[in-house]
This record gives sequence, structure tokens and C-alpha cells, in this order.
Amino acid sequence: METMHSDIRQTIYLDNAATTWPKPSVVYEEMLRFQRDDAGSPNRAGHRKAAAAERVVNKTREQLASLLGAADPRQIILCFNCTDALNMGIKGVLREGDHVITTAVDHNSVQRPLQAMVDRRFISLTRVPVGSSGMIDPDDIVAAVTPQTRLIATLHASNVTGMIQPVEQIGRIAREKDVLFLLDAAQSVGLLDVNVEAMNIDLLAFPGHKALLGPAGTGALYVGPQVEMQPWREGGTGGDSAFPTQPENMPTFLESGTHNTVGLAGLSAALSTLDVSKARSHEKTLLGRVFRQLDDPAFHIYMPQDFAHRVGVVSFQVKGKEPSEVARILDEANNIAVRPGLHCAPYMHQAMGSFPQGALRLSLGWANTIEQIDCLGEVLRKIAMCP
Repeated sequence: METMHSDIRQTIYLDNAATTWPKPSVVYEEMLRFQRDDAGSPNRAGHRKAAAAERVVNKTREQLASLLGAADPRQIILCFNCTDALNMGIKGVLREGDHVITTAVDHNSVQRPLQAMVDRRFISLTRVPVGSSGMIDPDDIVAAVTPQTRLIATLHASNVTGMIQPVEQIGRIAREKDVLFLLDAAQSVGLLDVNVEAMNIDLLAFPGHKALLGPAGTGALYVGPQVEMQPWREGGTGGDSAFPTQPENMPTFLESGTHNTVGLAGLSAALSTLDVSKARSHEKTLLGRVFRQLDDPAFHIYMPQDFAHRVGVVSFQVKGKEPSEVARILDEANNIAVRPGLHCAPYMHQAMGSFPQGALRLSLGWANTIEQIDCLGEVLRKIAMCP
């Protein structure tokens, strides 16, 4: 593990499901170098700095395609975050009268655009419930399919409980039913093996700033070759300015406007150091320590303690204490960062019985240590004992 400056050593940051912090030092260094030396506008000029920026864009696209098992890098659409990618996918493929299946596990980045379409009577929607184990039952997906179903949209790993959903089965169902499958991989890409071909994924949305360890303002949408969609944004694309409408070649068709080239330089640097297997192993070690520290009657953990079926996200309560108050004490008195509330997933909290007050969520990252988890447990026990 690389050397960290004093502020990082003193801070116990456990909100990595929101964004990872710190980033590997190579990310900061490459972003600064690129901004200083090469930050031209890709595809928009004939000079060296524009060419350097274009190389960064192309390299990042190729790295992501390789990571995901995509056959063609042009299927990787570079976005500004996972929400941007999800909106692009959802609004790009749905047509009036379509039926969509989603689940109670899903984040508001899926729920809200779909619900807005329902409210406009543009689509119909079935929201499949989640069981007491925190898992989607694929049989419920099958039962929800109708002749009008165009899209199944769900997430890979819950941002509330960390539970890893049976997406391989859901992908097979979608392919058998000739329905598009959109996967929200915000909490899984970079931690779990994701292969778009093997998992029958048509649309895959993910951020660059979480487990991929890149900066904010980066993300991507994989668009399978069989997907027909409309552009989420239209405008300048650089070298093909004579067309009166959006050029239809990919990825230009879905990538209007100037890329976040500085962010992509940082993401590319992060990808060059990424080791998914090592990251997952470290996460499992820390998860074991978390459950050991929270194995106390004063705490209630939501969903089963199954390391094989969850990523490094744990939601819990300190009995008798408001989550927001516990989080405030952790932050202000102990420099420990966790996240209280509903985590942009109200239907999941309803299913867990933690709505409307929410829960405390800790989420693990590459820079966390066993010692930090032990410190968290000690502080939480002291808080639990206070009247």
C-alpha cells in the first residue's frame, strides 16, 4: 500500500460507496500533468495538444472495454457519472407504451426517471419486491414480463446492504424473453468480475469515481450491438460538423460536447493500477472485521452476514440512537466518516423496515485498514453506552 499523507492517516473514511477517498497518488499526479501539459480538446483541432487529449479519451475507452469484455471499444460511451449513464440508457431505449421491470433494490437514479415516465403515462412499470434476504427472486422477474416489456433494469450490488443480486440469471431471462437488460453497476465494477457478453448485458452503467478509483465527473455506459436508442444529448462532436443532425456512428452518436479529459486522464491512470481480485480480497478481509466489531446486542445489521454475496457495504443501527446523530458524533468528535439516511434508495429501506429514518451505512475502500475498523467498533460501543 502506498504512503499516505497525515490527513489520510488521521481520517477514517468509510463512505466509499458514495465516492472513494483517497485516490491512488498516480491519479492526482496524472491529472495535474495532463492539465498542465496536454489538455487540448479532443477531435476538434489539428494540433498536438488536441491529439494528446484524443489519445487519453481513446485509451480510457479501450481500457474499459477490456475490463468489461466488450468486443468493440466504440460500445463504451464516456459519461459524467453513473446517473448520467443510466438516464442515457433509460431514456434512449424506451418508447411510448413500453413496459419496464425494475426492483425495490434499485437506486433513485433508476427509480426516478422511470417513475417520471410513468407519471406522464409514457410507460408502465412493475417494481419487483425484494425478499427478507435482500435478494431479488428471478422468478418474480419472469412473472412480471408482459408482451409490452422492453426493458429490465436493476442493479448488481445494493448501495444499502451490499447484497450481490443474481444478475446472471436475470440476464438469461432477459435474453430468453427478448427483452433488453440494463445493469446499474455503480457498486460492482472494479470489485466484481463483470463481463457484458457472458452476463447477457445490453446496457451497463457505472461511475469512474467509486471502485475504479478515478475522479468525480467520470463514468460510462456500455451499449450492446443489438441496442437501438436515441441520443441523450445532441450538439458538437468535433470533426463531423457538416451533418445537420447527430452523426450516427458510435460512440459519437451519444457523446456530444467536450469530454472531461482531465478526469479521464485520472481514470485511465487508476485503471492502469486496478487489480479486481486483490481489491475484492481486501474487501472481504475488512468485511469480516466489520461483522466481528458489530457482533454486539447494541447494534442491528441489516441483511445476512454472507461475505460471498455482498460487497463492502453494511447498513446498521445503533439501538436507541438516531442514525444522523451517531454519524454527527463520529464525524465531529472522532473524524470517522459514515453516511446516515436513506442512501437514495427509499424502496430498499421500506423493505428493510428502516424507513423513514434510514440507517447508518459504512462502505469500505482500498485504503481502509483493520486498525480503522477496530477503532470504529470501539467508538460505536462507547456511543451505544451513552444515555
